[in-house]
Amino acid sequence: MTVIANMHNQSSSGLNDAVKNVAKFVLPSPVRSYLHSIHRAVIFRRAFKKFLSDLHNGAGFNRTVLSALIFGWGNEAWSSDTEYLKGCLEHAQTCRGPILECGSGLTTLLIGAVAQKSGNILCSLEHHTVWGNRVDLFLKRYRIDTVHMHVRPLKEYSDFTWYEPPAESTQENYALVICDGPPGATRGGRYGLIPVMKSRLAPGCVILLDDADRVQEQEIARRWSQELNVRYETLGAVKPYIRLELHRDENDAQTR
Repeated sequence: MTVIANMHNQSSSGLNDAVKNVAKFVLPSPVRSYLHSIHRAVIFRRAFKKFLSDLHNGAGFNRTVLSALIFGWGNEAWSSDTEYLKGCLEHAQTCRGPILECGSGLTTLLIGAVAQKSGNILCSLEHHTVWGNRVDLFLKRYRIDTVHMHVRPLKEYSDFTWYEPPAESTQENYALVICDGPPGATRGGRYGLIPVMKSRLAPGCVILLDDADRVQEQEIARRWSQELNVRYETLGAVKPYIRLELHRDENDAQTR
């Protein structure tokens, strides 16, 4: 564990500040960028190996390892923070049905690994071709074959824009939804999940909606709550996210 702790320290502090300052003047910008990318790749490989080892041994999801994975993935501004990521992984680990992901990324790899271990499947919807191809490349590299990637442009619906799920993805009854897309600037934001996929959500399905600190996501959660006749809760102290759970059966819904 000391090695992983050191690895995270490397990812957060990197090279000595004095060396960094010298490198800025000595090395051309493309060279610095290349070395930085190599550093990230090394951190990611080590962290992912540790993640898989912990998963295999039932050791739980270590926040230090998750932080190193976020750094190594190289997209901190958009990657899930450790609270949301850990919450998604814990729900995926206990999930007893297919998982739907709206927007692919680091979560696709990690939840895909969890699903593979439990014999589950993950359907991931993505509209950005380059991004989807990158995720697919990593899935192949680590031989995670329980993820069904669906990359296609967003579709215009009546009063919102959302993913166009392929026919095969609408035949599942999803027990868990990880909702981190489409981007907030999209017409309607992430609202389209319920009008498009409501009939494919299993009784008791849990929806985890990222970015609960944004007014748009709060409004979406409120609308979903009304349309599904369920309550929602906000979790996470640093970067909050929203959790909704559908009623488990019709009798349960009538008693609320």
